[in-house]
Amino acid sequence: MAALLAAIASCSTGEGREREIIVTTNILGDITRSIVGDAARVSVLMAPNADPHQFALSARQAAQLEAAALIVHNGLGLETGVRSNVESAEQQGVATLAVGSAVDPIRYRDNDSPDPHFWTDPVRVRRAVEVIRDRVIEQVSGIDATAVRGNADRYLTELDTLTGWMRERFAALAPEQRKLVTNHHVFGYLAERFGFEVIGAVIPGGTTLASPSASDLAGLADTVRAAGVRAIFADSSRSDRLAQVLAEHAGLRVRVIPLYSESLTEPGGGAPTYLAMMRANTDAIVTGLTA
Repeated sequence: MAALLAAIASCSTGEGREREIIVTTNILGDITRSIVGDAARVSVLMAPNADPHQFALSARQAAQLEAAALIVHNGLGLETGVRSNVESAEQQGVATLAVGSAVDPIRYRDNDSPDPHFWTDPVRVRRAVEVIRDRVIEQVSGIDATAVRGNADRYLTELDTLTGWMRERFAALAPEQRKLVTNHHVFGYLAERFGFEVIGAVIPGGTTLASPSASDLAGLADTVRAAGVRAIFADSSRSDRLAQVLAEHAGLRVRVIPLYSESLTEPGGGAPTYLAMMRANTDAIVTGLTA
């Protein structure tokens, strides 16, 4: 009976959640779960097929943040809708980890702000795994550090395999074919790592919250036409209407091809894990630029 009363008291004071890790986006959530395994509970706030720039929290989720052992978030201005919630929890003494700041972020060329989309580069994700691993071991009370390190080592090996496979697939593209047009600026890291040129984006800036003007679309259409681009890549979780409009403006045979650039899908949806997402996107890019 004494043990039961102690357990009830622990739950009522929040101590029963001292090993819960809260992750904001589903891409980071999948990576964190791969590292943590069964060593602690990992809860992900962002639903499949959502937009990390726009999703918001319920009152229950906001309260959940303030009871976490650790909050793992992307940072660099990505999660606009939950930034204030993360900051509030941090002010309440909750430990947080802004992963994007720890992986040598690049900056947008047009406005010099940091680009948060580091996950399109598996080498930077490798660094993210190391950072998450170390912070989880340091911060989560009573966690099995040996298990976490073993999980991380296995995942790092999978990332190395992924990087090598991507290099081999992209080798099928001649240098003049390695030109990307996307619905917004999301593939800067991939371009830097694998030798692509991002010649433009339908939506200016690095967020889906902006919108292009008629002159923006006309200028980009001219660029697409001059470069001979064969495909425009649009995020699968958002409408491709603007990309279709751009394709029409270009006046060429330009296809609009969906990529899983901002969010994972539900199981069976084509990109249920980070590794599956990167493989699907690599195949789509190669096919789109050579077909």
